[in-house]
Amino acid sequence: MRACASVAIGFGLAMASDAGYAQQREAGAHEHGRGTLNIAVEGSRLSMELEAPGADIGGFEHKAKTQKQKAAVAAAKKQLAAAQALFELPAAAGCALKDAKVAFEAEDHDHGHGHGARHDPKEGTKGGGKGGAKEEHRDDEHSVFRVEYTFDCKAPASLTTIGFGYFKAFAGAEKLDVTVVTSKQQNKFEVNRARPRIDLGGMM
Repeated sequence: MRACASVAIGFGLAMASDAGYAQQREAGAHEHGRGTLNIAVEGSRLSMELEAPGADIGGFEHKAKTQKQKAAVAAAKKQLAAAQALFELPAAAGCALKDAKVAFEAEDHDHGHGHGARHDPKEGTKGGGKGGAKEEHRDDEHSVFRVEYTFDCKAPASLTTIGFGYFKAFAGAEKLDVTVVTSKQQNKFEVNRARPRIDLGGMM
């Protein structure tokens, strides 16, 4: 895993990432309002990987086409890079953000989103009803924000809780499936607007 140097922690975070994506597929791939966050703690290093639908963060779910949409993506990237405002770490842990890599990616294929049948180019628009196959194909366009954070923590044992200002920052965000991997154990959490905090007691 790029975010972790240790083979053990890296492997654990990779498994957590796969589990997160599988969870999204089971719940309905690319579910609006729902993202995944994978966290790994190795020594003094805290690594996070966030993935969220573009509609949750930028307000639309396709490639940025207009100047207004491109500006919205740029603003969202800047906001996502400010990790301290999105994830509230205990002051006693002394965590400082060292790196934040933000990517906005558009996907153009069938996600099982529930908008319509998958478009087969060979079928054309015959019998497709209003809008035809072209409209169905357009429904398969989705975008996603992917972010990698790296923190250095002076006292990682004090990482006992994480609060999520993330929900205040992004009106479209409703839930995060969170997986935390440490040298002691791995655990899963679900956070949302009503419960924007996780307890890591005993994991460090």
